[in-house]
Amino acid sequence: MKLLLTAAFLSFCLFEHCIFLQTRDQVFSITAGTLQDVAIIKNVSSLPKTVLWQPASPEYIGVGAEVHLYISGSTVETIKQQLKQHGITYKVLLEDAQQLMEKQTRNDSGDPRSSNNFLERYHPLEEIYNWILKTTQDNPNMVKTILIGSSFEKEPLYVLKLSVGESSSKKAMWIDCGIHAREWISPAFCMWFVQHAIDNYKLNPEIAELLNNMEIYVLPVMNPDGYKYTWTTNRMWRKNRALYTHSDCVGADLNRNFDANWCTEGSSQLPCDQTYCGLFPESELEARAVAGFLRHKRDIMKLYISIHSYSQMLLFPYSYTYREADNHNELYELVRDAAAKIKRHYRTIYKYGSGSHTIYLAPGGSDDWAYDLGIKYSFTFELQDRGQYGFLLPPDRIKTACNEALTAVKSVATEVMKKTH
Repeated sequence: MKLLLTAAFLSFCLFEHCIFLQTRDQVFSITAGTLQDVAIIKNVSSLPKTVLWQPASPEYIGVGAEVHLYISGSTVETIKQQLKQHGITYKVLLEDAQQLMEKQTRNDSGDPRSSNNFLERYHPLEEIYNWILKTTQDNPNMVKTILIGSSFEKEPLYVLKLSVGESSSKKAMWIDCGIHAREWISPAFCMWFVQHAIDNYKLNPEIAELLNNMEIYVLPVMNPDGYKYTWTTNRMWRKNRALYTHSDCVGADLNRNFDANWCTEGSSQLPCDQTYCGLFPESELEARAVAGFLRHKRDIMKLYISIHSYSQMLLFPYSYTYREADNHNELYELVRDAAAKIKRHYRTIYKYGSGSHTIYLAPGGSDDWAYDLGIKYSFTFELQDRGQYGFLLPPDRIKTACNEALTAVKSVATEVMKKTH
């Protein structure tokens, strides 16, 4: 029996009969033991047909830090050999990424139970927009749709306003999802939150109190072009889909495009990079639309939450500097208590703290910008998981992931409502 090995296929041949097994896309967890290892891993993570999952940029690869790298099937064996050659330890987190993608995009509309578990599946952009329209039509006394702008490819940016009754003294809170295209659990959460608020207004005193006292603005998909692209072309896409006259590379990182110490350490001026900061602060239509809306509401907006994945973290400013926010201790207590509630209810551990100290420097972020605008309760929540599935969280994990995030949002929002009234 002869074994023939290529980068893309494993071929088993016996008596002229061959079985071809395509090597599937995989995700490796790699850890550098020395500075030399760091240099090699940085090089490997920059190769074509690889996508760095964690950290967001090669500059944050360091000794002892766990690196998650998505590798195309045609490159898997090559990278394995490089790592083995240099004695660098790694483990395979995902053996078959395509199988997970198929699970995420599977259409279960033929399933008679599908009407009951709509929110426990991922949906393409058109289905999310249809859901927004139907939700608004079905709940006219509680939900209104606001068009705050459009994307580079002219997709609408819809915000859902949740409010009960009329009151000129109401404060407001904001939640945005889907700023990074590949983080599918994020838009899923915004839909989950809206539906939970609608369904539980008359059943849950906590939700009733929030809606009676606050206007809640929810942007389910902040990066519609990128999100749509992850469904049609490249599941691992992160940025928006803007085109530039000075480069053939597409898109900017919307979470590096806000006017918060813009384009300093932790972002990139190179348009081909994952963390490209754009041409100037708010150069991207999507970031500009959100910033403009929040400026308009700055007098009543008391709480800002941006939903991301993955890594299970509850973060607050600052991310663009190691300096502490003025109300650091207060913000710390809010996320500490929220993390404790998640652990108590779901036995899931969430790290918490300021962005720069908990992860790394990341300038131009929306939460830091909102904080500097005057929204003193500003947060980024990183949802499930810690790397087992990463950006490919299976649909059967949506319910738990969203309920964990819901626990944190309600915990923080309830306290902020008390503090600001």
